[in-house]
Amino acid sequence: MARYTGPRSRIARKFGDPIFGPDKYLERKNFPPGQHGINKKRKKTSEYGIQLREKQKAKYTYGVLERQFRNTFEKASRSKGVTGEVLLQFLEARLDNVVYRLGIAPTRASARQLVSHRHITVNGNIVNIPSFQMKPGDIIGVREKSKSLETIIDALTTRKGSKLAWLEWDETQMAGKFMNLPQRSEIPEDIKEQLIVELYSK
Repeated sequence: MARYTGPRSRIARKFGDPIFGPDKYLERKNFPPGQHGINKKRKKTSEYGIQLREKQKAKYTYGVLERQFRNTFEKASRSKGVTGEVLLQFLEARLDNVVYRLGIAPTRASARQLVSHRHITVNGNIVNIPSFQMKPGDIIGVREKSKSLETIIDALTTRKGSKLAWLEWDETQMAGKFMNLPQRSEIPEDIKEQLIVELYSK
């Protein structure tokens, strides 16, 4: 299963955004990495460079590699609606992302691991595919044998109570409901999706 395994703080510093979750190193060094990272005298980034940067930011944020990201974009471009918004909706509807949004895991990477290790169920059935697309009405739960996992208990104890309108959480059942695909205004990620559309349209 392909996934990004490189340095996370370096990437977060590149974008100036804690895209992998809270990062103390980023807070101390909130400038780009490299020998001249703190030097503000830099060449102006080209239009292509700005678009590419936004695509990379989205890929790292959701933990998706190039081929899968392109396939998701092509699927979005064939769907009804605004392509950029539909792209983000598809990324948000991934099972690993929903597990993260519900607070079952502290990061998307750990959510991906929980799914891959068969700790998560969808409508009562174990699903171990992180990219599994959720549909309105789907119930996401923790496998009975996994409810005592320290990782999951810690995440749920410290969860900040997701107030996302498109997700519902039942504390007693340790399960969440995927209500509907989120509107763009409901997605908290700071991603300029139109730049990604422009990049792939060239």
